[in-house]
Amino acid sequence: MDNFSKLIKSIRRNPNLFIGFIISFSLLGLMLSSVLFQSPFAQNLDLRLLPSGSSSHLLGTDHFGRDVLSRLATGSKISIQVGFIASGISLMIGVILGLISGYFGRRMDTIIMRFTDIMLAFPILLFLIAISAAFEPSLKTTMIAIGAVSWPPIARLMRSQVLSMKNREFVNAARSLGFNHFRIIIKHILPNCLAPILITFTLGISGAIMAEASLSFLGLGVQPPEPSWGAMINEGKDFLRVAPHLSIYPGIAIALAVLGFNLLGEGLRDKLDVKNR
Repeated sequence: MDNFSKLIKSIRRNPNLFIGFIISFSLLGLMLSSVLFQSPFAQNLDLRLLPSGSSSHLLGTDHFGRDVLSRLATGSKISIQVGFIASGISLMIGVILGLISGYFGRRMDTIIMRFTDIMLAFPILLFLIAISAAFEPSLKTTMIAIGAVSWPPIARLMRSQVLSMKNREFVNAARSLGFNHFRIIIKHILPNCLAPILITFTLGISGAIMAEASLSFLGLGVQPPEPSWGAMINEGKDFLRVAPHLSIYPGIAIALAVLGFNLLGEGLRDKLDVKNR
């Protein structure tokens, strides 16, 4: 109990971490509470385009009479799922390539870094549009596409971390004991890079949420009738004059989700960075 109290006090002393923690876990709470709302697919044309604040529909209804609040809550599942899985895919690719490039160096480093530079030279959104257009748009395609194109910054960060670690005394001691490269990387170098990995993963979640919303807005992400936040904004843009809440509420949800995970990542950076401490 004392450790939990110390953890809470530590979080409260860091404004970025505290606010990001509240927003992120509020988003998780919205996702978990989605089962309490009515079906996001239930249509009632007699109640279409109700304004927010209605007795039976707190945030109003859309042009098909579907409850906006239940669709927002269900859409949070998609955003969180895409955020964590896509960020995990990009993190795995970036960490592996960064470890190989930084540790072995020479020709391997040149090949991986030049390929990374080529990937960085192209806008990520164009890559995502090309991949989504080439394959059938779906949630699975969206997650894989985002993860497959957003790893280059992680690879460069990981390479720089490995370069600063591989000639340290404890790594040289492991070499002198005859440990193989795999053991040195996994047991000695990677554990000392966990702090930037955790920070990068957290910051990558917000980027993945934004990328998924952009693809869904363009019709290349999660397909209707699934209530993706980006798709909800796209559906509501034709009713901005008569029912602006259709686009405003999902836009606010995206902004809060991105802000929450960004602040959480910044707070973790302040907390885990030895230089800042």
